Amino acid sequence: MKVNSTNSRGAGKEACATADTADQLRRDIAEKLFCMAGKFPEVATKNDYYLALAYAVRDRIVRNWISTAETYFQRAVRSVAYLSAEFLIGPQLGANLLQLGITEQARQALSALGQDLDELIEHEEEPGLGNGGLGRLAACYMESLATLEFASIGYGIRYEFGIFDQEIRDGWQVETGDRWLRLGYPWEIVRPEIAFEVKLGGHTEPYQDEAGAYRVRWVPNRIVMGTPCDTLVQGYGVRTVNMLRLWKAEAHNSFDFQAFNVGDYYRAVNEKIVSENITKVLYPNDVSVAGKQLRLEQQYFLISCTLQDMIRIYRQRLKSLDQFHEKFTAQLNDTHPSLAIAELMRLLVDEHGMDWDHAWDITRRAFAYTNHTLMSEALEKWPLPLFASVLPRHMEIIYEINRRFLDEVRVKFPGDDGKVQRLSLIDEFGEKYVRMANLACVGSHAINGVAALHTKLLKQTVLRDFHDLWPEKFSNKTNGVTPRRFMALANPGLAALITRRIGDSWLKNLDELRKLEPFADDAGFREEWRQVKHANKERLAAALRKATGVEVDPATLFDIQVKRFHEYKRQHLNLLRVVALYRRLKNIPRLDLTPRTVIFGGKAAPGYFMAKLIIKLINSVAVVVNADPHTRDRLRVVFYPDFNVKNAHRIYPAADLSEQISMAGTEASGTGNMKFALNGALTIGTLDGANVEIREEVGAENFFLFGLTAEEVRKRKAAGYRPWEVCQQNAELHDALDLIGSGAFSGGDKELFQPFIRSLLDRDEYLLFADYPSYIERQEEVARAYRDTERWTRMSILNVARMGKFSSDRAIREYCRDIWRVEPVHVPDGEPAC
Repeated sequence: MKVNSTNSRGAGKEACATADTADQLRRDIAEKLFCMAGKFPEVATKNDYYLALAYAVRDRIVRNWISTAETYFQRAVRSVAYLSAEFLIGPQLGANLLQLGITEQARQALSALGQDLDELIEHEEEPGLGNGGLGRLAACYMESLATLEFASIGYGIRYEFGIFDQEIRDGWQVETGDRWLRLGYPWEIVRPEIAFEVKLGGHTEPYQDEAGAYRVRWVPNRIVMGTPCDTLVQGYGVRTVNMLRLWKAEAHNSFDFQAFNVGDYYRAVNEKIVSENITKVLYPNDVSVAGKQLRLEQQYFLISCTLQDMIRIYRQRLKSLDQFHEKFTAQLNDTHPSLAIAELMRLLVDEHGMDWDHAWDITRRAFAYTNHTLMSEALEKWPLPLFASVLPRHMEIIYEINRRFLDEVRVKFPGDDGKVQRLSLIDEFGEKYVRMANLACVGSHAINGVAALHTKLLKQTVLRDFHDLWPEKFSNKTNGVTPRRFMALANPGLAALITRRIGDSWLKNLDELRKLEPFADDAGFREEWRQVKHANKERLAAALRKATGVEVDPATLFDIQVKRFHEYKRQHLNLLRVVALYRRLKNIPRLDLTPRTVIFGGKAAPGYFMAKLIIKLINSVAVVVNADPHTRDRLRVVFYPDFNVKNAHRIYPAADLSEQISMAGTEASGTGNMKFALNGALTIGTLDGANVEIREEVGAENFFLFGLTAEEVRKRKAAGYRPWEVCQQNAELHDALDLIGSGAFSGGDKELFQPFIRSLLDRDEYLLFADYPSYIERQEEVARAYRDTERWTRMSILNVARMGKFSSDRAIREYCRDIWRVEPVHVPDGEPAC
């Protein structure tokens, strides 16, 4: 992957006090190779050179960080604390070179040392710190906060083995440990001198303090230590560097010497093993009770360490916590960190002796909550007995918050017992649960959705009662993505073409892309545009060949759907279309068809059987279709394994068609839809999530719309949806399912995919059958449009030109203005110099 610095004229000068030359960087790399790796060039490995370059780059970022931290301290700035279970930050080397504006200097320096920059970038392991859109959004926001010069700290967990690496064996997803730390991670700075105790389990004891006030003491039965590991986030073209602080769990006492001495070697290290399990893996499988407990402990570990650290930072200048909410504004990225509300109350009341009302006022003014789901079953809740056993003091605090809150509800809605039950922090319908989304809503001063449709539906459905109570808390903040990573870094050819025509200011002001519109009518520019796309498709074709062994033709239409696997995202709607198309080709050998390569990618949760069965079916269909000499020149199917940020750099720039086909009313926003469109792919999609706003921006004529609206979905279900009858009325759909059921894609095994078929015929929860005719009709329009090369290219250019709204910079400015109330803090040039 070749990485160019599209702004080498300016960014480096702004980010560093002194210019970086290739010769200076070469000397620094050689010094790191010698002093840190302990190697001389003749015996140094590729990993040695990668680490040497990374440490040389990190030194420059650290100098900027020291200047930034010093500026923040001196000015006592208000800071954003962004709390998230995921930060899918992606590979760091290429991104940091781009941010500093020294990509070409690095290329020249390495060339003088006999090394290739692109090979070292490819060598880098990706940090396994996230699963999908939630974590990638958090990473984009951290990058934009630094680029826009807003003081911020990201707080998350340092997962030793990440989410998991995905392998495909006999068509099935197999999860393996993501050993992203095994060769060293040069971008983090571990700070063992800052460590916090995290209590778990045990019981509580009431007592009276010296003033005679009622107090509660938590007596835990376990204590885990949290140690911070900091990754620095360099802004683009500025000196500002913010901090991503990730917590690592360690034992309070990692070695029991007495147990070891008597030969009980397991007990000697048992505390270490149990404690460190908390940060081993992102989202441990929670099918078992033990898995649920580990997830709960993981979430509490994150927020307890985080709040203790925020208080530590605050008290560097002030001792009284009365102004805590003025120093920090804390954003809860979904419900995973919502325990922070109860924990801050515990810290303020139990540890710092504050009275309840004062502590509650500070807590509510400190927190804001971003909701990321419209599905009520996805709103996190914990069984009451489990919660009480792990966090006994927090259970008491939540009961008290709930008692006071429901008194307030009864005053505003007298006699409405149903509303009281729905708003309660405790779900008492059947087995009792603690409702984390309700806690987040009650304890936050602001609540936002992440797309206009999502926010509208939040107010009407899953959070309707909270909107009735506090309409002023709600706002929309449509998601965005950073153009630095997903255009300049991932698609340097397109970025360079754009920059040659309109300059490079678009990288910090994406609305500047509007200047591309006149070029859509320029035949020469359209030809250059196609050349860039074809080169990107060749690059992806080579990657597919290496990863899967499947040969694909870059001249075909690259039709791509990559995202986390879930039935609501409807990868199986796409697949049914592929099966129907294959069957049509077999029945009509001379069918005039636009050749396509259909590419899938994404991971399924380890315990999600149906999602994993769909992955198996995709791979089984691919084996048959790709081996068929009568069809393989016109239709290919490929599953790209282990979808992550690194692979996304190859995928988004190569796409012709972006599949955004979730059932309307299920996707909160999506950001993959934005990344595809920014790289020139046209979208086929429903009116779901941010698709609605993308279509509004790029123009209905440049978007292939199909399917029911969210309101039509609701009415269709309310009227009594009978999928079996719908299927019988569509011969092509019926025959596609029959072909799957016949064993054609499973070596004659007619039972393998029956659970898939039955789930659709019996329930079809996400209305694939209802949307299928409309989807096929629009796919045929896609095929016709792609054959008109000039029309397709013009549509692609206009898509990119009109995507300025979907920058994470725009989203962050809205958060800062409307929710966080923070101002930019310019970090001046000066000592310590770069």
